[in-house]
Amino acid sequence: MTATRTLNYSDAGLEFKGYLAAPDELSGSVPGVLVCHAWGGQKELEREYAERLAGLGYVGLAVDMYGGGRTGDSYEENAELMNAVLSDRGVLRARIQAAHEALAGLDEVDASRTGCLGFCFGGLTALDLARSGAGVQGVISFHGALAAPEDMRCVKNPEARFLVLHGDADPMVSGEDVSALQQELRDAGADWQINIYGNAMHSFTNPESQAPDMGLQYDKATAERSWRAARDFFAELFG
Repeated sequence: MTATRTLNYSDAGLEFKGYLAAPDELSGSVPGVLVCHAWGGQKELEREYAERLAGLGYVGLAVDMYGGGRTGDSYEENAELMNAVLSDRGVLRARIQAAHEALAGLDEVDASRTGCLGFCFGGLTALDLARSGAGVQGVISFHGALAAPEDMRCVKNPEARFLVLHGDADPMVSGEDVSALQQELRDAGADWQINIYGNAMHSFTNPESQAPDMGLQYDKATAERSWRAARDFFAELFG
């Protein structure tokens, strides 16, 4: 069984509404994992993955990167919300660090065992958390943007482990982006893996993504394969 509740936290005077999912019965503290949303804000997909993590015995926190639980309902609204944060990667880092601190500060969470995963924009957010030097043990990017910010060209937390789950037919992330991330992680001496799924487009985990003409397409088999890879990653990470 899973217990869920809203977790409010703040950064720079803004209030954020996280969705917390935890095993119903806990004996002691357990690992905690952040779930970073795609460009539309925290929605059903992210909350579902937080609950999946709780089912594995972890505490999952679906974060709110926009404040007040705001979400978008159109291409234009999503882009406006995302670009307001993406235009300043320092703001992005501060917000995901605040979420990490809120999660790690919970009594039921073992602050020495934390992770982060994210989708699309959230994949970039997860990578930036590890790039920032925050004390996260491992991060996973599901069909995420990969480019490093201009002010941070090398990972500052090489102890973190990285798993990047990428669709080979994703038109939004180039082969050059993948190669640049590989070199960044090599330079940092990090422990990293990149899984490339043949024929998979962007947003392959999201059942609502049905726009192949835009390169957005749910792929059930790839979604299941990537989740198995994520489960294995966290099992190895947390022991």
